[in-house]
Amino acid sequence: MSASVGDASIVARVTRAAATLEAAGLSATDARQDASVLARHVLGWSLEHWLGHQRDVAPDDFEAAFAQVITRRATREPVAYITGEREFYWRSFAVTAATLIPRPETELLIDAAIRASGALRFPQIIDVGTGSGCIAITIAAELPHASVAATDISAPALEVARTNAARHGVADRVEFRRGAFFAGLTAPVDMILSNPPYVPERDRATMAPEVEGHEPATALFSGGDGLDCVRSLIALTPDMLRPGGALIFEFGFGQAAHVKQLIACQPALHLNEILPDLQGIPRVAVVNRL
Repeated sequence: MSASVGDASIVARVTRAAATLEAAGLSATDARQDASVLARHVLGWSLEHWLGHQRDVAPDDFEAAFAQVITRRATREPVAYITGEREFYWRSFAVTAATLIPRPETELLIDAAIRASGALRFPQIIDVGTGSGCIAITIAAELPHASVAATDISAPALEVARTNAARHGVADRVEFRRGAFFAGLTAPVDMILSNPPYVPERDRATMAPEVEGHEPATALFSGGDGLDCVRSLIALTPDMLRPGGALIFEFGFGQAAHVKQLIACQPALHLNEILPDLQGIPRVAVVNRL
């Protein structure tokens, strides 16, 4: 879609902004989509309203605010950090530069946790490395009788998580603790969930600038092979889970064989299944305490 320089409609300004983003390195499709999302964010419009009014003349205060967010996106700052929001499991979560941006593949972990809860009446669950709190808060919302604790080493991330817990009405059922792994929580529990850092340090230079340049490194990288945190999590789990309990965690591309080996080295743990994401990549391990 082309737009003349003198066209004052919102959609024309979005088209010109998309060209700016494409020049900054985004694909044409991503540039157009991001410019539209950011326009709706500035206007405070729903998608439905946007579809009916995008050809309207832009409000007087639109241009300056829109130019500011497009400039930020052109530096490859993620859209979620600009809007301050990301959807996860049908809910909107606040995100900041202190938190990892929730990914669709992590929703697999929620599905697996709901299945693993089975007939448990009052499951006790720990989310390790909670970040924005999306895992802990979602599981608390999906399992109203669950008691959930969430840990993170980042105080700013925990503040975001607390805000999200209040937003979704589960602040009274999610305990947040600052610290590594289980942060002094009392064992045993029924379930441990985690999306730990799992990117190898050697991959840092090849990552998209949105990720490497903006998302928190402590939530991304974990040693030379990316498995340092996963090793510790697996090693610590037998003392935290009650028999029959489940450890469910996410891992990265090409790590499935190593994950299987790490679990096999723990006699008290049994690998139940590895779940693939929508691209068929092994992504989530479901492990049981014997």
